[in-house]
Amino acid sequence: REFPGCGNIVTFSQFLFIAVEGFIFEADFGRKRPAIPIRNYFIMVAMFFTVSVVNNYALNLNIAMPLHMIFRSGSLIASMALGIIILKKSPESLSVFLSSLGGLGLFSRGFFVPLKARFGELKPQGCASLAGIAALTFALLMSARMGIFQETLYQKFGKHSKEALFYNHALPLPGFLLLAPNIFQHAVLFSQSEPFQVPGIGLTLPIMWFYLLMNVITQYVCIRGVFILTTECTSLTVTLVVTLRKFVSLIFSILYFRNPFTGWHWLGTAFVFVGTLMYTEVWNSLRPLLARRRTARSRRKEQ
Repeated sequence: REFPGCGNIVTFSQFLFIAVEGFIFEADFGRKRPAIPIRNYFIMVAMFFTVSVVNNYALNLNIAMPLHMIFRSGSLIASMALGIIILKKSPESLSVFLSSLGGLGLFSRGFFVPLKARFGELKPQGCASLAGIAALTFALLMSARMGIFQETLYQKFGKHSKEALFYNHALPLPGFLLLAPNIFQHAVLFSQSEPFQVPGIGLTLPIMWFYLLMNVITQYVCIRGVFILTTECTSLTVTLVVTLRKFVSLIFSILYFRNPFTGWHWLGTAFVFVGTLMYTEVWNSLRPLLARRRTARSRRKEQ
């Protein structure tokens, strides 16, 4: 909210932290050879870097953060469609449909209605929103393709989540030189933000740097979990889990920042959670448990 265009410095800080950590503990200061050929990591990194930068750039094109998270939840449909086309997989139809319907329903309610009004007035703001949606659409398809590429690599060369995490964040670092002026500009702005005393430590630093530090730490925990998940599950399953996480983030954002949240939004959210539970077959797991409880109750009544 303070600096809507600060996505590049946030992403650079995340990449730098994860790359340094991986260089020390995974690559053994460059002495350990990668298990997966490096050329494959370059392809993956090109996709990963592009998705990150385009998603950040979309925030500069009149895209609100809740809408940003909602639209990216359409990755379920993109992942399933590309999986059918490239990997010849059978569709996980109903559960994915419900989850995607929730995300796309929220998207259409939150964007196309106001966009129609904007284009009716022919305001430039509507065109900016359309450019932002185009950017998010491109990033959506690229992210789905990257997930399928990762799945193929792990099937061929084995599971190496820590190695993939390191190379996916270390190799793109030179690319941030293209964004250096923007990163430096926001570093200066961050340094000029109000001072903040870190609880329990007594250290005082600009509050925006504290926010960035917390973001980097939590992002490391999140992305490491995602990379481990990619080695254990299919790309569609990973996408579904990440979609569920996005919706938890969305609900938190709505409640904490007091953004408007209508009955349509709640309906879309319900579809996402129900679709996720159906896909993970939670209902099938709960059914025997409930049956055992009913049997136990019946026996107690008979006694």
